[in-house]
Amino acid sequence: MFITQSLCLATLAFIAPTNNEDVFPETYAVNVEMWWRNLPFIDRIHAAADAGFTKIEFWPWQGKDIDAIAKVCKERSIEVAQFTAWGFVPGMNDPKNHKQFVEKIKKSCEIAKQLNCKRMTVVGGNNQPNMTQEEMHQNIIDGLTLAKPIVEKAGVMLILEPMNIRVDHKGHCLYGSEDAVRICREVNSPMIKINWDLYHMQISEGDLCGRLRDGFDQVGYIQVADHPGRHEPGTGEIYYPRVYKELKRLGYTGPIGLECSPAADETSAIARLKDFP
Repeated sequence: MFITQSLCLATLAFIAPTNNEDVFPETYAVNVEMWWRNLPFIDRIHAAADAGFTKIEFWPWQGKDIDAIAKVCKERSIEVAQFTAWGFVPGMNDPKNHKQFVEKIKKSCEIAKQLNCKRMTVVGGNNQPNMTQEEMHQNIIDGLTLAKPIVEKAGVMLILEPMNIRVDHKGHCLYGSEDAVRICREVNSPMIKINWDLYHMQISEGDLCGRLRDGFDQVGYIQVADHPGRHEPGTGEIYYPRVYKELKRLGYTGPIGLECSPAADETSAIARLKDFP
């Protein structure tokens, strides 16, 4: 079924040569919400495996057949690097939603265990009427603090994702790294860190390597896409070889989420990633 996708790619490991210390040994987790969109969801996991990926990520688990996902991932030796446990609405930045947030995190931890997944993304929320940004950020701290004992006991990391408001998420209350780092440092848990999406960071603040150095103690996961276009690395203005080198220097060894859409098609995007950086 996936012969054309897998042709000449089945052994593609997405591991850069280890004899060159300037090359980052990336392990990509392909986002199966944004790749192979013309296929049914389970078939996208097969397509990812056929293309040589060993990890995937996806958005909310609600509405998905978790048993089927767990089964195919086990069969194809695919790791679920992360999924979304809590999205934009209702906002974690409103305390009236904290009870629901806590219950959702408890259930999401069960899903994570079923999928053998180590990380779950949470989102701060869109702007709340009659609240300042400082108030909304404090509410995020309070919500994460409520979830802290739950995820620490479960051994599943919550990764808070700052967005960008210039291109994709106008009206969102958390963008750029500075506030996210401050929030996570205040919550102070090894299991509550940042989903550091370099696409959002480039649009929000730039200085990617400098900001990574400033907040690396709070990095839980890295996502990539190029800008403009939100396509695979190598298609836009971000010089990812330099950023990968900095991540290696800082000691990042986790997966890199490909939360991007192929610029042309999956086969072309994979070929570009195979040769990149």
